[in-house]
Amino acid sequence: MEHIGYYLKEIFFCKKKGRLTFRYENVQKYLFFQDGFVVFAKTNCPQELLGEVLFRLGKLSDENHSKIDDYIEPKKNIGELLVEKGLISTEDLHEGLTYQMREIVLDTFSHFDGEFKFQEMDELAEQEFGSKISIPVLIEDGIRRMKYDPHLKKFMEKKTPFPKSKNFFYRVTEEEKDILKIIEGKTASEAILQSSGINPELFWKSLYLFYCLDLVDVEAEEKVPEQEKEKKERDSEDSHKRIEEVLRLSFNLSSMNYYQILNVSETSSRSEIKKAYFQLARKYHPDLYGRDLPSDIKEKIEDVFDKITKAYHILIDEEKKHDYDAKVYSAPKEDKRDLSKRAEVRFRQGKTLYDQGKYEEALALLEEAVRLKTDKANYFLLLAMTESRIPLFARKAEQNFLKAIKLGQWSPDGYVGLGLLYKKEGLFVKAGKQFKRALNIDPENKVALKELGLEQKNVKKGLKGILSFELFGKK
Repeated sequence: MEHIGYYLKEIFFCKKKGRLTFRYENVQKYLFFQDGFVVFAKTNCPQELLGEVLFRLGKLSDENHSKIDDYIEPKKNIGELLVEKGLISTEDLHEGLTYQMREIVLDTFSHFDGEFKFQEMDELAEQEFGSKISIPVLIEDGIRRMKYDPHLKKFMEKKTPFPKSKNFFYRVTEEEKDILKIIEGKTASEAILQSSGINPELFWKSLYLFYCLDLVDVEAEEKVPEQEKEKKERDSEDSHKRIEEVLRLSFNLSSMNYYQILNVSETSSRSEIKKAYFQLARKYHPDLYGRDLPSDIKEKIEDVFDKITKAYHILIDEEKKHDYDAKVYSAPKEDKRDLSKRAEVRFRQGKTLYDQGKYEEALALLEEAVRLKTDKANYFLLLAMTESRIPLFARKAEQNFLKAIKLGQWSPDGYVGLGLLYKKEGLFVKAGKQFKRALNIDPENKVALKELGLEQKNVKKGLKGILSFELFGKK
């Protein structure tokens, strides 16, 4: 099958360097790879050119965008020219190049009938590349974003999948994990689907995602001894759980003091503090995690361990501990009004980042908002919607949708949001129940009616929920 997912898998797991060329009708793209990353991309698609990308990102004004052809000079990069003329900043250029590279790759996932050619290169000039994106991240995002195509079924249906590595197990959703569990290496893909009752489009896309992330392989391969196989699976599951745990801790660190980070009391002895530190070090030391983790995950792990180490060095030293206690416990406590204001600021900041598609950055702010103000339904609703955009947080999204429903019992928005989450996860029966509950509260709710395939009649003009056709869409 000629598809970019197949080539990205081959390039990443075989550790190849070089250039992948893609051609489809008049479309031509060049993707450059090094050390497990896409480091550069070129395209002739008008909507993917750098000037168009900078304009869509709001980095280039209407006036400058309309004159962009006037700025082009022979043998000069348009991005560097725009920086030289003071029309964009260096940071704008870096963000634009990264976004452009991502879109060039992800837009290619919709093609199953193009022509690919990979040319290996011994070394690429690393100094030329200021941006890079992890290949597994692109595989995951690309397969999730593309629509189902019958080529997926044709490619996989006669093959027998069997479990392989679990290095990227943390990148799959709970629903996908359930599919992965029924793959044992004894049954062809088509037979697995027929006996499972899983939505076919979800099944074939999930199986292709597993294949491209090396979670499964297909056809014949020398089987490892059963005991060794079970040990590898246990080790991988333990690693996955540690990653989930360290990511949760990373998001909560900003609101924790040193005692909370080490999980000790203010009266703990030096030996108790030391014992707590070494227990955490055995769990969170960066060397305990795989080397092929995405750079953003690695940074979070290193940040967590740095904070743990800093907390230990402060609390184990009597003088530093005394100064820290004086600083922490002498700080004036905020009254409820101040906390509410701070929560509202965090909520609005989080909403801005959500609207910009920066979900991981929004998550930290929204978690702080609900910590400061625990009775706001719309805070939990936006937090849940943000979590639903990050595969690792699908389960937490469900919990926070339920909290939003509990706090806002007479609002349909929580039910609609939970329904959309269930639909995304392939739980169509559960999704339908939530949409029906939304209609019990608001019989004219546009999203619920649309999702249930019902025609909306006698809709009052001006009727809007917070959701409109997208949760927290732009007003």
